[in-house]
Amino acid sequence: MEPLVTLVVVTGLLLLAGALGAMRLRRPTNALRGGLAAMFALTAGAHFVGMRDELVAMVPPALPAPGLLVTLTGIAELTCALGLLWSRTARLSAGVLSAMLVVMFPANVHAATGDVPWYDELGPRTATQTVFLAATITVLARHRRPATETPAVRSLGPRPRPRDHRRAEAEYRGDPQSGPAPDHTPRTSSSSASPS
Repeated sequence: MEPLVTLVVVTGLLLLAGALGAMRLRRPTNALRGGLAAMFALTAGAHFVGMRDELVAMVPPALPAPGLLVTLTGIAELTCALGLLWSRTARLSAGVLSAMLVVMFPANVHAATGDVPWYDELGPRTATQTVFLAATITVLARHRRPATETPAVRSLGPRPRPRDHRRAEAEYRGDPQSGPAPDHTPRTSSSSASPS
């Protein structure tokens, strides 16, 4: 239940920050990335401290080395949580997390058996996992890197500044504030222009 609360609260706070003027958070996908990063950082931490024994017990018995699997998935979750925060790796991280949510669903089914609280029963657990998967797929599908980071724009170098047409026109007319007027007299060759 804590991961769902973390996702909702952090995403909501980031959306509010965007509404109050934080430019990078004005796009809902960016706020969702932050919420997912917080949620997966929380769940990754549980792979190492606090709930590690419960997570090892969640691994279906058919899989070998449950402790190692919990460690590896914890490392992957933490890496992807960090990757969600960097625009260049956000889509890749969201894709990896989406795949992990699907692949690890049998562990959730296994954990939902037996005497568990209502929120850990299969129905609520499936609904929660569906929300997480919808969030990661949303980032995967809707996240766009800013235009200044695309390879095509980056390879062209800095953007040219727009030309101030009023200043250019004043220079052409010879406005004293903008410099001398251009010389529009026809040029003659130096040999014919010299006096004899």
